[in-house]
Amino acid sequence: MSNKYALILGCSSGFGKATTLALAKEGYNIYGIHMDRGSAKQEAEEFQAELESLGVKALFFNVNAASDDRRAEVIAEIDAHSKTVENHNLRVIVHSLAFGSLKSFINKDFDAMLTKKQIEMTMDVMANSLVYWVQDIFKAGLLADNSRIYGFSSIGGSRQMKNYGAVSAAKAALESYIRQLAVELAPYGTTANTIFAGLTNTPAASKIPGFSQMIKFGEQQNPAKRLTTAEDVANAVCLLSDEKNTWITGDVIRVDGGDAIYEYFEYDSTI
Repeated sequence: MSNKYALILGCSSGFGKATTLALAKEGYNIYGIHMDRGSAKQEAEEFQAELESLGVKALFFNVNAASDDRRAEVIAEIDAHSKTVENHNLRVIVHSLAFGSLKSFINKDFDAMLTKKQIEMTMDVMANSLVYWVQDIFKAGLLADNSRIYGFSSIGGSRQMKNYGAVSAAKAALESYIRQLAVELAPYGTTANTIFAGLTNTPAASKIPGFSQMIKFGEQQNPAKRLTTAEDVANAVCLLSDEKNTWITGDVIRVDGGDAIYEYFEYDSTI
């Protein structure tokens, strides 16, 4: 059994699930944090069994990752478990929490405006929680000599879309937090990077107003004429987590198949 571990915040869907599976295939044992009920809970349990069928250990925690109390409980359990594993090595920490309010700041219907509670909840889940988890992991002495920390961002970190204000602000904050963690953890041999994913059809993204139109445009805009997949992003995390990669940190790394370098438009080739 390998002593390499990865902690995935949001392991049961989207980027988090794909990254969990890819790391497990690379021999990483998994600490998975998710919050699911009903049929989704059963699917998470089936996913945990799938991971263990690969020959790795998978410890899942069905809790609210943004709760201070639940975070403390989980880290205490991870700390206790680490003491039973020789040369325990928490190499990878992935923040893939995508839960926020999709409403406008300004609306003639005052009840449709974002509230303070909704804005703060979105920021806390999608950005602040990363800092709190890393702080507590550091205090518990669980970081390895060459740990890797990843957060997921997108075009929403620098562009505005309808009803996307709170989420956009959270993504921008997450990128800033990653840069600060990269600076402060550099003396400990830990790197921190943001993965900037191209347009991807994930459960969270599908809730964005007008997402079906975004998919059509995204397929045209991309040089390969397809969307980014969660597996594309997961593969990038695996590559960046190679032990020889120690000098890439504090960056926003695009995984988008060339979206950023290619401007698609139709033209008349006969002219």
